[in-house]
Amino acid sequence: MYNDDFTPMDVVVEILIDVFRKNYEEAVAIMMTVHKGQKAVVGVYSYDIAKTKAARAVKIAREQGYPFRVEVES
Repeated sequence: MYNDDFTPMDVVVEILIDVFRKNYEEAVAIMMTVHKGQKAVVGVYSYDIAKTKAARAVKIAREQGYPFRVEVES
């Protein structure tokens, strides 16, 4: 997951909880890592699950008008 200057922190936390199944404390910690360091690993999944989660996360953000970015690395 990458930092941007437009997606609100609460939207990022919501995505981390809803899509990546993080609890609130984990979600806030990951969001702050991204905010301070520009990127962070959200989780390790099989390739197909990672692609699905990344696509769902981006879709949720885009529906709200934000440029949130997640990439899957293999």
